[in-house]
Amino acid sequence: MKFINRQSFAPALLMAALALSFLIAAFLATPLSQAQKTKELGPPPPVPRYKPKPTPTPTPTPAPEYEVVRITSNLVMVPVSVTDSQGNPVLGLKQTDFRIEEDGRPQEIAQLGDPEHVPLDIALLIDVSASVVARFDFEQQAAAGFLKQVLKSEDRATVFAIDQTPRMVQTLTSASAASQSVMAVKAAKGYTAFFDSVLAASKYLDESSPTGRRRIVVVISDGDDTARIVDASVAQSAGSDLRLVGADIQNQLNQRGIQETQREVQRSEVTFYSINPSGLSLKLNARAMRAEQGLERIASATGGAAFVPRDEAELPLIFNRIASEIRSQYLLQYYSNNESGNPNFRRIGVSTPQRAELRVRAREGYYPKAKAK
Repeated sequence: MKFINRQSFAPALLMAALALSFLIAAFLATPLSQAQKTKELGPPPPVPRYKPKPTPTPTPTPAPEYEVVRITSNLVMVPVSVTDSQGNPVLGLKQTDFRIEEDGRPQEIAQLGDPEHVPLDIALLIDVSASVVARFDFEQQAAAGFLKQVLKSEDRATVFAIDQTPRMVQTLTSASAASQSVMAVKAAKGYTAFFDSVLAASKYLDESSPTGRRRIVVVISDGDDTARIVDASVAQSAGSDLRLVGADIQNQLNQRGIQETQREVQRSEVTFYSINPSGLSLKLNARAMRAEQGLERIASATGGAAFVPRDEAELPLIFNRIASEIRSQYLLQYYSNNESGNPNFRRIGVSTPQRAELRVRAREGYYPKAKAK
């Protein structure tokens, strides 16, 4: 038998093994090449953007209809002064002692308020015109003392000068500041714009004094409005020498001024007090008497009082009396049963049926405020 040489066969086996390895490697390389070709493809097409459909606007739901609420409480506060035959304040009365009517219809008193718990707003008007210049310093000191006496920490006062035109000296402030303002006022020698000054003070209180405070005007003046007489005389003279209008026209001007002032003071819910420093001499002059009657008319219509001191010595006594009356007033409060909404003047009547001997003073009536909506 012939044997094959192992050394010659070895290279052939090696070559066959290498060939087989090459074929296997080629076979395995083929998928990798295909995978690489797949990654080299172009980028995928863009993802389409989503376009949401517009949301339809919903039909608005109609708002519910509410009824307009109107304040119809009609609370009325009436300061009432009660005095005996000597003019001294009467204290200690109860709610059942009073009877109140509005336009003749009885009203139910809701509360009898304590004046000590209701703050004050006082307008002090001091005449600086020529008619009072001789007594001005004394009146000034008495007025300043009155404010310090009557006003408490929660109260306020404003000061006006009755000059040729209304002049506000001090806005609402404390007793101390108001008293200082009174002492700073200087006397003048011009005409007297009495009606316009009272109207200005009442309007200021109406606008600046909130509900729930008592409004009081105290005037130191003879009430003789010469400014309106001068204005009418200038208009009549038409550039020529000034000729005063006649007595009849002066009287008409006075009456119109009283009516206008009374109406506006009542509309502002102000209690009016006056002190006429003319003394007993006013009886010697018809125009001065008419002026004093006008002061008395306005005071009576608002539940206040008009005083004519006989001399300077009585002036502090009168201020004391006004201060005492203000602090001892009864405050009747009721809800008006008049729901007509009529803005006309409503007349008030207050009495003490079981104490007929007493003197009762209250404002004659009021103009209803516009109802809030």
